[in-house]
Amino acid sequence: MYAEPVPRLWNQTIETHRREVRDAILDTTADIVAEQGLRAVTMSQIAQRTGIGRATLYKYFPDVEAILRAWHERHVTAHLEHLDAVRNGPGDPGAKLAAVLEAFAFIAHGMAHQSHGAQLVALLHRDDHVAQAERRLHELIRDVLAEVAETGEVRSDITADELATYCRHALNAAGELPSKAAVHRLVELTLAGLRPSEH
Repeated sequence: MYAEPVPRLWNQTIETHRREVRDAILDTTADIVAEQGLRAVTMSQIAQRTGIGRATLYKYFPDVEAILRAWHERHVTAHLEHLDAVRNGPGDPGAKLAAVLEAFAFIAHGMAHQSHGAQLVALLHRDDHVAQAERRLHELIRDVLAEVAETGEVRSDITADELATYCRHALNAAGELPSKAAVHRLVELTLAGLRPSEH
């Protein structure tokens, strides 16, 4: 036992080490999945490739599925942070809306074109973090739409909430498109559907 409280620097060092080990486990697992597929990954492979003992690995995660969930959560969080940064970037509300929708469409396109994307979605689609991420995404798009609505650049006969639902579902189709050019066209089509009617 320490006679004095554990120094803060020591605590920070331990936390940093734990975070680095956790990140290494997640990154290694993602690499193995990309190489061999979702169902081929084992805890032994992950421990060996990461360079840690199996006992240490089990202190961090109980099984492969838990690692995949943590990796997916980190991945989704990074996407949401990127979309937040785009939304808070330079430009008028209309430009920000276009940038957010395009960024989301390319995220959807990229995730669907990963070899293990569909399997991972099937495994994790009921998770709480997925539902929370979808809510955050919906709110982000809705709030940008509400800002643009004040300028008259998007239709006012439908609520921002409904328009956000339309955008999310329309742009999820980017995952089925074969090229970046096709994704750009889908974004333009979606934006066209948001504009006020001329008559």
